[in-house]
Amino acid sequence: MTVEIWSDVMCPFCYIGKRKFETALAQFPQRETVEIVWKSFQLNPYLVTDPTKNTTAHLAESKGWTLDYAKGMTNHVTEAAEKVGLHFDFDKAVVANSFDAHRFSAFAKTKGRQDAAEERLFAAYFTEGRNTADHAVLIELGEKIGLNAAEIQEMLDSDAFAVDVKREISEAQQYGIRGVPFFLFDQKYAVSGAQESSHFLQALTQTYSEKEKEDSLEGGTGSSVLAAEMCDIDGNC
Repeated sequence: MTVEIWSDVMCPFCYIGKRKFETALAQFPQRETVEIVWKSFQLNPYLVTDPTKNTTAHLAESKGWTLDYAKGMTNHVTEAAEKVGLHFDFDKAVVANSFDAHRFSAFAKTKGRQDAAEERLFAAYFTEGRNTADHAVLIELGEKIGLNAAEIQEMLDSDAFAVDVKREISEAQQYGIRGVPFFLFDQKYAVSGAQESSHFLQALTQTYSEKEKEDSLEGGTGSSVLAAEMCDIDGNC
């Protein structure tokens, strides 16, 4: 069974959704049969990286809010993260375009380390306040998960995986995906947003059951779970 996950490193609910999905996967008896493939999605492809500005300040400026109001809005997300054991620090999170982070993830996939790469990217962005658009940071993150620094540098210095990232973003558009996280189970069932773990477990169980019966559905998703908390391309989280 293949689970494709469209995500963006700057999306807090993508990290929260990852934890909730992992909880469901741990309860799934056939978890060893599940292949997870992370897919690229950019909430703001035109975002200019600015290491001098945190995401709270950027949110206030982009929305026309006061800084206090922006902090109040991020508190809701921080509390949701704490419920799944994550610590978010939006006052440290650096405004960073995610395109090269997606290329880094695609490279890690070729080495069998994509899930580990996604975890490190999320932690670096939301907890550690690292600039995930900085090549030196990406190389450091790669080394921590066992990737070769020289190979990462060579990849980042080129346009490697740029086509792959753009293709995955195009795939999302074809599916009508306007917000992330978005989980697609064997191209049959979709779970949109950071759903509760029980919904993910239901999708895993149902997909596996149909796969066992060889009762596949053609033509894309056959059923969709109602959307939960997510981030969309209009800047809403």
